[in-house]
Amino acid sequence: MPTQPADADSAGWTRKTRYNLGVLRDRLLLGPLLIAVVFGVFWLDERIAGLMLGDMTLPPGTAFTPTLLILLGFTAWEVTRMLRDNGVEASTVVNVIAMALGLLSTALSDVSGIAVASASVAVLLISLGVFAKRKTFEGVVASTGGAQLVFVYLGILGGFWVLLIGAYGPWVGLWVLCITKSCDIGAYFTGRWFGRHKLAPWLSPGKTQEGLLGGVLFSAAIAMLGMLLLRTVDAAPPISILGSAFVGAATGLLGQVGDLIASLLKRDAGRKDASRSLPGFGGWLDVLDSPLLVGVAAYWCLQLVA
Repeated sequence: MPTQPADADSAGWTRKTRYNLGVLRDRLLLGPLLIAVVFGVFWLDERIAGLMLGDMTLPPGTAFTPTLLILLGFTAWEVTRMLRDNGVEASTVVNVIAMALGLLSTALSDVSGIAVASASVAVLLISLGVFAKRKTFEGVVASTGGAQLVFVYLGILGGFWVLLIGAYGPWVGLWVLCITKSCDIGAYFTGRWFGRHKLAPWLSPGKTQEGLLGGVLFSAAIAMLGMLLLRTVDAAPPISILGSAFVGAATGLLGQVGDLIASLLKRDAGRKDASRSLPGFGGWLDVLDSPLLVGVAAYWCLQLVA
């Protein structure tokens, strides 16, 4: 039987090394820019919150909310493409509208308790109307379900970030975001050094149980450190350092669950990344996957322990 040349493995290893170095290069170039933009948005939000604009006082989230709507609009486009990869007829326009309605209705839920339910009905009717215009029942249920997925997954979960910042301020929102990403970092390095048992090999082969534990512990530690910093600028919510560790562990864990949910959607569509919009990172969903689910967890955790 013919055997593979000895240098074939070497060539494959070289291509993989070059690919990994390329990804690292792109992340080092784009990562600091993304971090600067994130800090800039939260800083601007803190600066303008409470300012008078005519007879209106600008609330927390004035800069954050439109920025989030834009980012989730790009993410809705990515999810639309993944639905189409699965043979589901999906509309980018419908899904962007569904996302926006979910986010805004959730953000306004303190004004009207029926806002989210009303928006959900609106998304359902819009989806049925758009996808039923072909005068056939084939695929209508799947297409409508896709719009409802975007409404809840991107819209309502994104809306909880607006509620979080509105209730506790921009710096607390930045604190929660740092906790979430610190769990990703802790899980990565702990998994590489000590990972032995796969967490969900069929879904995300690189994740390990040891990595998850390390990430959760690291996020709890960052949460306590961040709480001390928040207290120095009088922006801390009324919780103890131990309570902040609880919030850090819970949000870190939910962030990893959010990452797995995004992996499920991508694998189901036969994709490794949501898109190639962000070199080195993949797509917008690949960046927002863990924070998405964290907003609701952080909001309720702070409600419980504050």
